[in-house]
Amino acid sequence: MMEERIARLLRGKAQGLSFQKIFQELRLPAKERKTLQKALHDLERRSVVSKERSKFTLAATTRVVRGKFDATLRGYGFVIQEGKEGEDIFIPARYTAGAMDGDTVEVQLSDRSRRAGPEGRVTRIVKKGRDVILGLTAIRGGRPYLIPVETPLGEEILLTVTPPRTIEPGRMVAVERDTWRIVEDIGRPEDPGVDTRVVIQRFGLLPVFSPEAAAEAAALTEETIEREAGSRTDYRDWTSVTIDGESAQDFDDAVSVRRLGRGRFQLGVHIADVSHYVRPDTALDRDAYLRATSVYFPDSTLPMLPENLSNDLCSLRPRRDRLTVSAVLEFDGQGEVVSAEFHPSIIRTADRLTYTSVFAVFSGDEDERRRLAPLVPALEDMRELSRLLRAKRLRRGSLDFDLVEPELVYSQGKLQSVQAFEPNEAHKMIEDFMIAANVAVASFLQEKKAPGVYRVHPPPSQSDLEELREVLAHFGIFLPKPAKLTSRDLQKVLDEAAGRDAEKFINVAVLRALRLAAYADENSGHYGLAEKDYLHFTSPIRRYPDLIVHRSLKAVLAGPPPKMPGLAAAARHSSERERQADAAEKDLVEWRIFRLLKTRLGDECLGTVVDFNKAGMAVEIDDYFVRGTLAFADMGGDYYLAKSRGALVGKRTGRTFELGDRLKVQLAAVDPFLRKMSLVLVSDRRK
Repeated sequence: MMEERIARLLRGKAQGLSFQKIFQELRLPAKERKTLQKALHDLERRSVVSKERSKFTLAATTRVVRGKFDATLRGYGFVIQEGKEGEDIFIPARYTAGAMDGDTVEVQLSDRSRRAGPEGRVTRIVKKGRDVILGLTAIRGGRPYLIPVETPLGEEILLTVTPPRTIEPGRMVAVERDTWRIVEDIGRPEDPGVDTRVVIQRFGLLPVFSPEAAAEAAALTEETIEREAGSRTDYRDWTSVTIDGESAQDFDDAVSVRRLGRGRFQLGVHIADVSHYVRPDTALDRDAYLRATSVYFPDSTLPMLPENLSNDLCSLRPRRDRLTVSAVLEFDGQGEVVSAEFHPSIIRTADRLTYTSVFAVFSGDEDERRRLAPLVPALEDMRELSRLLRAKRLRRGSLDFDLVEPELVYSQGKLQSVQAFEPNEAHKMIEDFMIAANVAVASFLQEKKAPGVYRVHPPPSQSDLEELREVLAHFGIFLPKPAKLTSRDLQKVLDEAAGRDAEKFINVAVLRALRLAAYADENSGHYGLAEKDYLHFTSPIRRYPDLIVHRSLKAVLAGPPPKMPGLAAAARHSSERERQADAAEKDLVEWRIFRLLKTRLGDECLGTVVDFNKAGMAVEIDDYFVRGTLAFADMGGDYYLAKSRGALVGKRTGRTFELGDRLKVQLAAVDPFLRKMSLVLVSDRRK
């Protein structure tokens, strides 16, 4: 793009360049003189360049930063700045300059940033994130093109076909980025397993372990457990259980609760001692570091550790001796910690329970209570302690979102429907115990001045809070304007929204106003949990930061705080891999939902208005958890104007649509590849 070429040329030219010099340096043909004049005029008008004595220079206010480009399926993206914690830079689709997901880019910051944060344009691709990109083949005018997965709203790319062959349209392929040659034909998007392979490649996930790591894992056996038993605190006589989902294989936490009298409880949180098997600077450690997290797809898992570790030797399988690191916490009748101890330990769980079975016990299911009769008293004690801990957290200001997630339902290997997954009391109980253990370990490492990787969550930006304040005011909920808004203030908003038609919309609006939690080598507190000390200790099988914490904790328990160089880099890498894994999981689920919707064109569904844009209204479909567009052009030819931050009004009809409105719509068109869906209004379901 001409403007980007000019900015690159002027960078570092403090004395400036004349028009003629710029024309010559850019090696433009004579017919481009007027184009150059217009581009310079536009840059000067936007204060990107300044002109003095017939010479052009970059304006003093122009700032160029470097970072990693994070693309979205809607064409725009964000740049995560290098070595700087803060707001990501929004890049509009027209200013990506061909950057693709994972590229390191230079960005010129705009002086007209969005209210939600800084905005800019890519001026240079410093380093390509990868040499191969993915996309869908298409034929235009008899010539083969690629529609890239990373930026499907961007320009299609003309493919180089060597040797000559017929390109079949509609196939997922991998293309060499420099030559635009097809290097792999993955298959049709609807073919079994193609979507998973595409997502794995697109997000740079690692499905195969190195031969060295696989060999190290294969050499580990249960004999080490017998050798270690005598040197560890023995909790095998405690009634400990794992509580997980039905399909879980990697059981990395077990819990036990004892009632001590006078309202006091003793909680044992026993975590798989992965650090005993995965030692620093080994092939296993290097592979785990590269992955940094396990990735969970609807029908498969990409584990952080080889399966004989993640699903067997480290996994706290029922009635098997396993090495653990235990946090043993004592609480008073108000849920306050009285004492905390930490030990390398050995346990033997009494049973492997599921959230469904434990919730059935809590709900009074007689069959389940009979089946688990020996464990019911312990489970009731756990429930009582959990309620104490949760009440204490909420009093302190911890945010408690009531959100549901989509869960894909299969029959004979075919996706049949999407259902809402909502955590029950058993899920929340385990969450309470894990948070308590994480806080206790973080406080202990802080007290000992020991190194660690902390889970930090900065407070929301003022611009995001102002935007949220306007949205909430539309629903008659008024956010106070203190100098420093606390998480307790936001929890009051969630409480006030409970039971309303717009409850889900308001929950999501509050969640989007928050910044992302991340990993850091320095502790700066967790805003959402209202905790000054917090880290992740409870899942070392599937999260690398937890493994680092285990190593530090065990070292402190044995002697002075250890030296652990490279924690800042490990924290940044873990945050990045977590973000990629989360995006990959959501992308695959969304892709499959859109594919299902394509088979249901004409169906009528209920949905909620969640956003407005130039084309129309974004409506999230209740039963499928994805958005479609209700185009203004399909709504009787009216012209809609902004009535307020959260409402539009028709100029001709006076009809009003508001954020949170409930509408009945019909599925008109679906494109699974582009994740686009067109809707037609059937009726207005507002009260």
